[in-house]
Amino acid sequence: MRAAGKLLILGLGIAAIAGAIGASAQVPGGDSRPVTLVVAIAPGGGVDTIGRLFAAQLTDRLKQAWVVENRPGAGGLVGLDSVAKAPPDGHTLVMMETSAVLQQWLHKSVPFDVVADFAPVAGTATTPLFLFANASLPVSNLKELIAYAKANPGKLSVGTPGIGTPHHLAAAMLNATAGIDITHVPYKGTAPALNDLLGGQIPLLWATPNVVIQYVESGKVKPLVVGSLQRAPILPNVPTANESGLPGFDVSVWFGVAAPAKTPRDIIEPLSRTLAEIDNLPELAQKTAPLGYDLSYLDSRQFADKIAKDHARYGKVIRDAGITPD
Repeated sequence: MRAAGKLLILGLGIAAIAGAIGASAQVPGGDSRPVTLVVAIAPGGGVDTIGRLFAAQLTDRLKQAWVVENRPGAGGLVGLDSVAKAPPDGHTLVMMETSAVLQQWLHKSVPFDVVADFAPVAGTATTPLFLFANASLPVSNLKELIAYAKANPGKLSVGTPGIGTPHHLAAAMLNATAGIDITHVPYKGTAPALNDLLGGQIPLLWATPNVVIQYVESGKVKPLVVGSLQRAPILPNVPTANESGLPGFDVSVWFGVAAPAKTPRDIIEPLSRTLAEIDNLPELAQKTAPLGYDLSYLDSRQFADKIAKDHARYGKVIRDAGITPD
């Protein structure tokens, strides 16, 4: 029996990828050890969901063992650092998301360089961020929330999956741009934060819609605003922050697979092509669309460019907003 937080998935090894698509990649040493796919948050959040969906697809297609392992802590810092320092042999990968490019700007000390210490494999999906409220909070949109926060200083708090996550950035940006002070409460994942939202311990939560939508439908939670520049199809009636008086507010989440730096290209490229095939599966889109995910493939070089550009872009946004590292 494996330790808590691990899920053994009969899936895919790098050698199997190479053989299945006719590439020349080989697992170093010729072994068939399981591949560990690290998810850097607790089970139940957006990156955990998308990681397990992709691992299951790899399982069905290429028939060899993978292990999906949750390594939460410090808003993703712990899990990311473990992969940055892993041997570059194709046996340890991470399901990366936007928080990876925020670490340097939101933490005082980060033990890796997101651009230099990873070998991006492929971008796989995106999803919006929403600000959700407990049904008892007497506001129904962002404008009312800002007015309520100003009239009740120090009374509101907002949960996120942790320091250094895009959710943390959204909370800090809302305070900075709206001139309010909502206390940030970091958790070790979305699931425990959602439990406290439902229980009334916190009135607000920044989250991706996948684990919250059922409570919106039941009336226990209400969405106040979406953090992206465009409205989201999953909740099309929820306005953007830009529409709600905060021009230029734009925080969303992307997902992708990355390996340690110096992982050979003959391991990276076959895996990237296999992920492209999975991203184009209609049955996967049918599963992910109702959860708010948009499957959107980037090859390894495009994903590397996305990481570098977002690292620089969000750094400027954070500095311009006067947000200081915790």
